[in-house]
Amino acid sequence: MGQAVDIVKRGGARPTERFSRDKLHASIRAACLSVRSPEGEAETTASNVCDAVIIWLETRPEVTSHDLRRKATDTLETFHPEAAYLYKHHRLVI
Repeated sequence: MGQAVDIVKRGGARPTERFSRDKLHASIRAACLSVRSPEGEAETTASNVCDAVIIWLETRPEVTSHDLRRKATDTLETFHPEAAYLYKHHRLVI
């Protein structure tokens, strides 16, 4: 990723933060593991989702956390629909 992307937090009340591939990777991986995906599959899926999100971010200097989550969920849906459902609804599930 050529430039840093700012993530505008929910509601705009908290400060923005820089996009973190590691943070996104960890959350996607956790969603996959929560639905009993094997470790290797969870790692591969998280990497694939992160790669797709980074390509999407390349033309955006700033995105909302909601848009980032929506894009990650849509991408995860193609790899692992069950994990995508959990990732999308995590605030309601946890």
